[in-house]
Amino acid sequence: MTKIKNIIFDLGGVILNLDYSNTIKEFSKLGLFNFEKLYSQKKQSQIFDDFEKGKISAEKFIFSIKQLVKLDIKEIDFINAWNAMLLEIPLERLEFIKQLKKNFKIYLLSNTNEIHIKKFEEDLSNTNKLKDFQDCFDQIYYSSEMGMRKPDAECFLKVIQDHHLNAHETLFIDDTIQHVKGARKVGINAILLKKEMTIIQLLPGIIQLKPHS
Repeated sequence: MTKIKNIIFDLGGVILNLDYSNTIKEFSKLGLFNFEKLYSQKKQSQIFDDFEKGKISAEKFIFSIKQLVKLDIKEIDFINAWNAMLLEIPLERLEFIKQLKKNFKIYLLSNTNEIHIKKFEEDLSNTNKLKDFQDCFDQIYYSSEMGMRKPDAECFLKVIQDHHLNAHETLFIDDTIQHVKGARKVGINAILLKKEMTIIQLLPGIIQLKPHS
């Protein structure tokens, strides 16, 4: 692999643990069955793409889904079910990234939305870990704030161009294959993080943890 000087991490499934089945189960309890037909890691309806790009508000998103599936539930119940997929960030992952930041430029690039960001940051704040998390990265990119999302080329190019990075000196790690393929199309070295692996196990096997001079 080319000399790596920059690392871009995905968030959910890479740093933050996720369990999509939790959200499916919670929506089932509310009467919305087969939620996975609308939303999954591999595919999702256009309304979710629009929400992740910040094209629609949380209120419009919730209203639209409720209208789409003809389900009358309280907004707070919807939000709780939607957030159920969000789990924890193992602290050893943050410590690992902090160590990497001593020798690499580190960025976060996540397809996410305002409801998840709010919940995720509140959880970190409640454990006094929000600043620790933010300090792990030279910059954090959330799709809903960028107005673009992976795997579109413009999303990766935004990070590259903002910081004048060389794509061939940049490593991207994601747990979704279409995002990995999207990064590769613009010349970034991209690796799929498989479910049985963690970044702590993966990275030492593919790059030197201290970059070449």
